[in-house]
Amino acid sequence: MTNTTSFEEVCLRLSSGLSSDLSALLPGDIQQEVGHFNVFNLTGLPQPREKPTVPFACRAFYKISFLTGHSIAEFPDRTIEIVKPTLIFSTPRFPFSWLPVGTQTGQFCVFSAEFLHPTKSGVILDELPIFKSPEPPVFAVSESEASRVQGIFDNMVAEIGSNYAYKYDLMRAYTLELIHLGQKLQSTTLLHPNHSAFARTTSLFIELLEQQFPLENPQQKIALRTAKQYADHLAVHVNHLNKVLKETTGLTTTELIAGRIVQEAKTLLRHTDWTIAEIADSLGFSDFAHFAKFFKTETSLSPGAFRRQTESSNYT
Repeated sequence: MTNTTSFEEVCLRLSSGLSSDLSALLPGDIQQEVGHFNVFNLTGLPQPREKPTVPFACRAFYKISFLTGHSIAEFPDRTIEIVKPTLIFSTPRFPFSWLPVGTQTGQFCVFSAEFLHPTKSGVILDELPIFKSPEPPVFAVSESEASRVQGIFDNMVAEIGSNYAYKYDLMRAYTLELIHLGQKLQSTTLLHPNHSAFARTTSLFIELLEQQFPLENPQQKIALRTAKQYADHLAVHVNHLNKVLKETTGLTTTELIAGRIVQEAKTLLRHTDWTIAEIADSLGFSDFAHFAKFFKTETSLSPGAFRRQTESSNYT
């Protein structure tokens, strides 16, 4: 259920698919560097006008966005409306879909993990708090912070077209400055080292759980269904995973899985014309009766009664 977008593909999309535009978007001397980096201005770029076919698609690159227009960021578990200057950190492990509302202003940079390789940057990206937090990395900034962020992006734009031999070292420094600013905006609780290991495991579990959804057609099926399957994929013992999740969320692994499956079942019952048997099969149930029993236990309604109740409410 993973849809990966490469660095080159994102540049191609931003150039409207024209190879001549793509060559202009990619800095000419980037091949001399380890990894890839570029910076863009939102003004004049084609904007998505509707939600993507596959929401929350995973991407093979990192992105730091400074948004100053009205837009909506949709994460697997929540939707965030952006109405003031905001920094968003997008990573391969924390995907989201973005929908602009009206004219957009702002800037963003995209880079591969190799660009900030430890031998070049002195940091391990996935060990930085900004990329380990289970919370969406979205931060509204004050007027003074916005001015600082704007200055960093202006420096990026100015330098990327220069002939300075060490300009990509500057780009790494500017990128790290944005990352550190984001980390300063994070909750101090999330940065506490005593909670980092459990928060990391919880974040990876939630990411893995959300990768199973959404289901786009009746032929798709969730790949992971049990607590042990999730533990195996995370390379931890199922008892340890249960302990971690119970402490960080108050729920067991099985309860979290069940809750997400119920959420998806409700969505499919409300918004699709799939048969209940098709929904049951896609959600990993061996038969209709098993799914019906599970759904009624969780919601106090049978799947059919829930769908009828939803349909009747649409006409009132």
